[in-house]
Amino acid sequence: MTRKLAFSNVTELLRHDEARLAAFGAHSTHGRRDVDGATHRIVPLSPADLGNTFSGYTVKAAIGNPLTTYDLIVDSATAITWVGAGTPYVSLSGVDTEDPVVVNYHYGSFQGTMWNDNMILAEKLIITGMDIGVASTSRGVVADGVLGIGPTSSGPRALTGRTIPTITDRLISQGTIKRPVVSIFFQPITANQVKHGELTFGGTHPSMYKHNIRYTDITTTPPSSNHWGINQSITYALVSWDCGTTFLYLASDAYEKYKDSTGGTVNPANGLLQISPGQFRQLYTLNFYIGESIYKLIPNAQIWPRSLNERIGGGADDIYLVVKDLGTAIGAGLDFINGYVFFQRFYIVFDSSRDQVGFGRTIFTYNISN
Repeated sequence: MTRKLAFSNVTELLRHDEARLAAFGAHSTHGRRDVDGATHRIVPLSPADLGNTFSGYTVKAAIGNPLTTYDLIVDSATAITWVGAGTPYVSLSGVDTEDPVVVNYHYGSFQGTMWNDNMILAEKLIITGMDIGVASTSRGVVADGVLGIGPTSSGPRALTGRTIPTITDRLISQGTIKRPVVSIFFQPITANQVKHGELTFGGTHPSMYKHNIRYTDITTTPPSSNHWGINQSITYALVSWDCGTTFLYLASDAYEKYKDSTGGTVNPANGLLQISPGQFRQLYTLNFYIGESIYKLIPNAQIWPRSLNERIGGGADDIYLVVKDLGTAIGAGLDFINGYVFFQRFYIVFDSSRDQVGFGRTIFTYNISN
């Protein structure tokens, strides 16, 4: 998985996040080490170009007969896979189910019909009879379509009411994987180079994380319960509060406390909190309490990569924080969004069989590349 830097200014990036937030609308278990047999499958990812943004990753999927390769945006908030936004869908092996489908995203939408066809995601990862949406119209999706890895509760239904099997449903039914698990690894971006990541279906890839994966249950509080939502609390210095987006979003009450504690001021040009070098030296670690574990977002992980400052209209030595205001009050059911800035520091596991999300540390957790 790799990520593209395809935005001209942070305004577009923030618009992308704000639209995603609008679209969104646990108790812990002890840590365990996943035992990965021969049934887990690893899929490389590439950078996504979401219009004028860089906040996404794509996977290459070969579909149909003759095989056509599509770049699909990896989306963990929805569970439907579709094509046709860019490269048209033409296949002799596809079967039209005539089930109409409509999906709205933070960055766009599509409507069309569901087809059954064969799809190849990586070597030996062949999905037969995959349920694939074929767009008649789409908006805002610059890639060829979307690969949905969200939970069933995120809405994989046709307009007729038929439940559409997810990609993990199909992989399990054909015996390719044994567990409905999807794991994600993102590498932080530090410059305009192409970076990478990977999806693992059916388990985890132990070489991508350190020590144990520790799990927590998906929250029962809507609207977060319809996605991969969890309960967490955060501390910064001595301040404590309960709290496929780029930045780290906190409920307004928590954001104001963070802003006051860091001394950051909103830069009018890009809307991000800006701090001085002296304030950066005094920046504390942001601690995430998830289940029975603490995940530390070190000061370097809380700032925008300085090598990319010019892309958001900043000076080479300016320092911007990646924490943003969610615009909701604490207790509204969506108190935080842990965006890519968090995902790039930890290994994330989505386990549908247990309704849990797992977290593991990686070699980038304490990296100071920003």
